Amino acid sequence: MARFDLFADSSANLSTSLAKERGINIITYYYNVNGEEHPCYIEGEEFSKTAHAFYSLMREGMEAKTSLIVEERFVEALSPTLAAGRDAVLLTIASGISGTHHQALAAKKTLEEKFPGRKVYVCDSANASLGEGLLALKAADLRDLGESAETCAKWLDDNAYKLNSYLTVEDLKYLRRGGRISAITAIAGAILNIKPLIRADGGPVPRLAVYGKTRGRKKALSALVEAFDKYAVRPEGQTVAIAHADCEEEALELAEVLKEHGAAEVLIEYYDLCSGSHAGPGTLAVFFFGADRRTYAEKKASDGIPQGRPAASRV
Repeated sequence: MARFDLFADSSANLSTSLAKERGINIITYYYNVNGEEHPCYIEGEEFSKTAHAFYSLMREGMEAKTSLIVEERFVEALSPTLAAGRDAVLLTIASGISGTHHQALAAKKTLEEKFPGRKVYVCDSANASLGEGLLALKAADLRDLGESAETCAKWLDDNAYKLNSYLTVEDLKYLRRGGRISAITAIAGAILNIKPLIRADGGPVPRLAVYGKTRGRKKALSALVEAFDKYAVRPEGQTVAIAHADCEEEALELAEVLKEHGAAEVLIEYYDLCSGSHAGPGTLAVFFFGADRRTYAEKKASDGIPQGRPAASRV
């Protein structure tokens, strides 16, 4: 059985210590501010400090732009693994959110031509942030149990839609900036204190989509708990995850509620900068294994927020 290495893009939202501990190689996105490019992930750096500063600057008006990970960077990252005689499993952000997955598929073709006999398995996480991260951790479990790269990749493909992602944002202006909603909708939402409810959908091209709305932050957070109660499967036997864009106190409170509702373990991280730059500070998300998202229909969106389009700009 051939050994293999496991890779994920930095949208997976794993801390550098956890990624290193579990043997998951992270390929970073970059963000651009005023023409200067910065990595979203730096190995060995304490991410919480970086993220806190990043979201504080966003609240002060900083605009960060992100771009996809291009084929050449995947080729560069995976080449040493294949050159050493190992195969690779590469997990990416949802193909409906970013063109990164397409670039990874192009890299697979290039690498397999360059290294005959070696295999690169590219898997669509159908998620972002810790939705991708929890899948990466499960893949690491399989690898550590001695499963092959092929078996690991098949498990990821079979289970990606069972990873449920639900989130809400604090300020609609970031969705407006990314072209997700109109300026009129954003202004009206701010006046009426409307908070959109967003989830990873069950479409054949997986993306984040608005599925409902609430009035007020407390109701929005309650909706996250309701989604957990409705769709989580055996929460007592899994790790549930929370990502927050600099609203740690609410994240901690949400974690306690989820534990009261059956979650055995809750992982909390700052929201990765790539996804967070589009959703904005104050974004709060919960991730868990549960019902296959392809088995329940999307609710019809309303108030000028069309269904079936990404909830943030493609990166």
